[in-house]
Amino acid sequence: MAKPGQVIGILGGSFDPAHAGHAHITREAIRRFGLTRVWWLVSPGNPLKREGPAPLARRMAQSREVMDDPRVVVTDIEARLGTRHTAATLRRLRALYPGVRFVWLMGADNLAQFHRWQNWRWIMHNVPIGVIARPGSGIAARLSPAAGRYAMYRVPPSAARRLGHLRAPAWCYVNVPLMPISSSAIRARGDWLR
Repeated sequence: MAKPGQVIGILGGSFDPAHAGHAHITREAIRRFGLTRVWWLVSPGNPLKREGPAPLARRMAQSREVMDDPRVVVTDIEARLGTRHTAATLRRLRALYPGVRFVWLMGADNLAQFHRWQNWRWIMHNVPIGVIARPGSGIAARLSPAAGRYAMYRVPPSAARRLGHLRAPAWCYVNVPLMPISSSAIRARGDWLR
């Protein structure tokens, strides 16, 4: 549920598995970007990854266990909508929730390869984007094709709380205390088996 006027941050991903780092950047995003709520969009699969994730029900359960905050909703809406790409999901959400101000949230590692996403320019022109620092990704993110092409639309961190009220294109990169944890590392250690 969302009401017109709310500013909803959307953090999409495979969450394979969800971990404390996801919870950390979510809380930071709520605080830094002035969000009413955040929706975790647990995707059926990542089109940019060759190997499929763990079963959706397992990833949803793990996400709910990790992110226990009344301001955060863990959802499988992409599976229910039948969308696989972010732009298609955002188009549907904007149609389903008129008047809601959405902010797409991503880690700096995603900004570094954002230009590879399907219809990434449409996303940039239709939804403000909040970018959160990630270990080892700052330079690549700042030098990415997307950051370069949309440099004039970058919002300074001092104005980050207004991001959800700005007309796209608008994006903001914020530095936050870093947590050196990743889903890939968890899987590599064997702590999360598919």
